[in-house]
Amino acid sequence: RLRFQVSAALREGRVTPTELCQRCLSLIKSTKFLNAYITVAEEAALKQADESEKRYRRGQPLSVLDGIPVAVKDNFNTAGIETTCASNMLKGYISPYNATVVQKLLDWGAVLLGKTNLDEFAMGSGSTDGVFGPVRNPWSYSRQYKEKSVPKFHSEDTEANWVITGGSSGGSAAAVSSFTCFAALGSDTGGSTRNPAAHCGVVGLKPTYGLISRHGLIPLVNSMDVPGILTRCVDDAAVVLGSLAGHDPKDSTTIQDNFKPFELPNLTDVSKLSIGIPKEYHAPGLSSEILSLWSKAADLFKNAGAKVIEVSLPHTCYSIVCYHVLCTAEVASNMARFDGLEYGHRSDMNKSTESMYAATRREGFNDVVRGRILSGNYFLLKQNYENYFVKAQKVRRLIANDFVKVFRSGVDLLLTPTTLSDAVPYMEFIKEDNRTRSTQDDILTQAANMAGLPAINVPTALSERGLPVGLQFIGRAFQEKQLLTVAKWFEKQVKFPVIQLEEVKRHDHGVFQHQKSASFS
Repeated sequence: RLRFQVSAALREGRVTPTELCQRCLSLIKSTKFLNAYITVAEEAALKQADESEKRYRRGQPLSVLDGIPVAVKDNFNTAGIETTCASNMLKGYISPYNATVVQKLLDWGAVLLGKTNLDEFAMGSGSTDGVFGPVRNPWSYSRQYKEKSVPKFHSEDTEANWVITGGSSGGSAAAVSSFTCFAALGSDTGGSTRNPAAHCGVVGLKPTYGLISRHGLIPLVNSMDVPGILTRCVDDAAVVLGSLAGHDPKDSTTIQDNFKPFELPNLTDVSKLSIGIPKEYHAPGLSSEILSLWSKAADLFKNAGAKVIEVSLPHTCYSIVCYHVLCTAEVASNMARFDGLEYGHRSDMNKSTESMYAATRREGFNDVVRGRILSGNYFLLKQNYENYFVKAQKVRRLIANDFVKVFRSGVDLLLTPTTLSDAVPYMEFIKEDNRTRSTQDDILTQAANMAGLPAINVPTALSERGLPVGLQFIGRAFQEKQLLTVAKWFEKQVKFPVIQLEEVKRHDHGVFQHQKSASFS
């Protein structure tokens, strides 16, 4: 835990920021086969660690995050470090400014190790569709998965049996899961932080819309995008949230009030809590294993004295269709800026301005991005606007109202699955197209984005195949403290196991030394 272990070790001099940074950088090298990082900023990171070390020597660390190695998804702008969105369109692009969240991390003394891999322009649910190749789930190389699944295969086949991280923030989730950093930023538009968090066995927090600035996050869907936080425990997510939340004059959608960072209390009595179980989240395709886990979690709360009631969110069945109409419409608008004129890729086609635009976008975007642009422009055509876009906005309001009614009825939090199943092998995942996969994988997460509510994935147990399974808590708007406090209590009850990365030794020539949650106490 950052506050009680790593930060304490730094303050007491048991480990220095430079040693911590070097350890993480060597782990990044030894786990390169995971493809979690697109860019590693080794020189800049060591320089930041050195500055942090000087502050600790003076006894003046800037915050709990001072000297802590972090990673950032490659759709946040970073001054001096390439920002690609895993696309040919932005290969080689270096932003002149930092995203607000990146700047805040640096201002609090965090050490930025690099930029993590994703689906191109964050469009996907597997982290398999970026131009730099798919991200591998660290649990594919864990002792737990190997013992339960891989014996069925010959050892030489294990390479073909690796599983996906989920997406689109798969690089950030893999980076945290494999101990190469202590926290990472993702983005969450329809579940892109919580989905990979569930598959990689880490905590994934999607804050309330407007609590954290989007300035410098390359937009996918402006009305739903939220910077997400990935950590190895709930306490750490609260620490990072406290450093990032609050008003930003550069983002008019952020809250006007000052945000007071909080330390999470140790909840002992849950008898005053009311937990809602939305019946509509018993979705088609939900594995019997996850259904059983969801039921056990509800019983856990009930046995501890909490009130657990079944609730209804009647418009849930329309939400995924509604989400995709609104998502593609906003994507079409946002992607219009990539025309080859101001930044990014420009085609050599020079017959006319129009042909240069068309060739640039054909060469720069992959099929998934082009497909979403075409769909979005179709929904926004004059003859379709009322029937699709306006109607979807009305349904979105009904979905948001469902949540309002449930929370007004006295329910404090909703407990749902995060994903339909555990992570699937890559070769199986790519049998279906991106659109089909995204529709399946976002089904349990995107409604929280449509309603702008905070939600968190908490790693809960290992599946029969030895892979992580997570459950999701959805809270009231701007009630992150309550959400995280309950999530922390739940985390303590379930005692999710630590990943045993013995298999990595085959790749790492002995560099990977600590398998436990990186605490240096």
